Amino acid sequence: MKTECRAQGLEFQGLNSRAVAGNFDGGAISSDGGGLLLREVEKRLRVIERFAACFTDHRDPDLIEHTVGELAAQRVYALALGYEDLNDHDLLRNDPLLATLAGKADPTGASRVRERDRGKALAGKSTLNRLELTGEAVDPKNRYRKIVADMGAIERFFVDVFLSLHKKAPKRIVLDLDATDDRIHGGQAGRFFHGYYGDYCFLPLYIFCGDDLLCAKLRPSNIDASAGSVEELTRIAGRIRERWPKVKIVIRGDSGFCREEIMAWCEANAVDFVLGLAKNPRLKEILAAELDEARRLHEESGNASRVFKDFLYRTRESWSRERRVVGKAEHLEKGSNPRFVVTSIAPEEMDARTLYEREYCARGEMENRIKEQQLDLFADRTSAHEMRSNQLRLWFSSVAYTLVNALRRFGLRGTDMERAQCGTIREKLFKIGAQVKVSVRRVLISFSSAWPWREIFVAVLRNLQKIRINLIAPSLPPPRVPQIC
Repeated sequence: MKTECRAQGLEFQGLNSRAVAGNFDGGAISSDGGGLLLREVEKRLRVIERFAACFTDHRDPDLIEHTVGELAAQRVYALALGYEDLNDHDLLRNDPLLATLAGKADPTGASRVRERDRGKALAGKSTLNRLELTGEAVDPKNRYRKIVADMGAIERFFVDVFLSLHKKAPKRIVLDLDATDDRIHGGQAGRFFHGYYGDYCFLPLYIFCGDDLLCAKLRPSNIDASAGSVEELTRIAGRIRERWPKVKIVIRGDSGFCREEIMAWCEANAVDFVLGLAKNPRLKEILAAELDEARRLHEESGNASRVFKDFLYRTRESWSRERRVVGKAEHLEKGSNPRFVVTSIAPEEMDARTLYEREYCARGEMENRIKEQQLDLFADRTSAHEMRSNQLRLWFSSVAYTLVNALRRFGLRGTDMERAQCGTIREKLFKIGAQVKVSVRRVLISFSSAWPWREIFVAVLRNLQKIRINLIAPSLPPPRVPQIC
């Protein structure tokens, strides 16, 4: 009996009486087959296309092989699929599936102009970084940095996408504000030490409406957490009211945003607010009777107890007027735990307990969205020298979040994963082995037969195929509303 010949064969530990061997002869196989679901979202909602329209390309069109749209798509899809660095793209260039997602006409790269590039359909890191490293204007002396981002257009883009995903105007929306730390490990511009976080970091400002991201503003950390909030709220609320003039807007934030400037802006612009208020001796004294009552209830029951008080309060110097404050007198095993919230919402509209427990505490969900951006979509990969470049990196991550969130919203509804976080969605839906075969007429994707999430995958695809949207030029605001069948 002849021994089977295996060129460059790999031998592993046997399985009982069977030999275990392998070889690199499976053809073009990608580990990211589920990325096709993101492509379905993009083709219907045009998130990346609208984002790419915020860049101006000054390159000679006769000398380029990668359009701005293809470069932006390659970068965003890669982030969503778990590839955090530009360096990763030098290894991803020959992946025909990622090339299919990015919209390359020839996913095999066989038609590339230069011989050294053939078989590599996608751009490498040196081409992709032109999206981030070009300044506000093109320097005629610079040969490569000729793709300019319109920063104002990108800021409007996130709000416009949010507006486009609603079939009709809601009666009420809540805008959550929060700041977080983005640790710095180099000599980036805007590098400062932050005492609270105990490290050098940036202090980005986020604004969400539910799961939808409206603002991701990179800032140095030598500022107050609320710095720039009024300017961002003015821009966002104005854009929203252009589209939905009758919508009621509420802003929500922790005590870092309890500032006279923000509250006065809300009162002047018919915007309600629910903001944490840092405790002080005066506030504790006002809440003293309720704290005693909470302690008594805890001693009787042995359980955590809460008593609420509604009162009017004004600081001695910083506030311009008296405002409604809700005090929570809570007693736990560890002792007293008073908390305070200041609001413009009238008691007749919402009682003290409801305002604190249902309205204010719900802002904690925003922290999960920030974690998704930083931990799952690499929003903290801000290692470029210039602040502008790092802001663009944050926005690429934000676009990846917007795309995955749209998949969650329209594709995962009704499934066991409809509230799954981005990292879980990637692990279970995107990371699937798939063989890619490219012919003249089609791109055939053969998925793993043993994949355990195939039923959810099919359900998600069916949900996405129900989306109906009238496509318009991405530069024309506002985009059409998707019709859900």
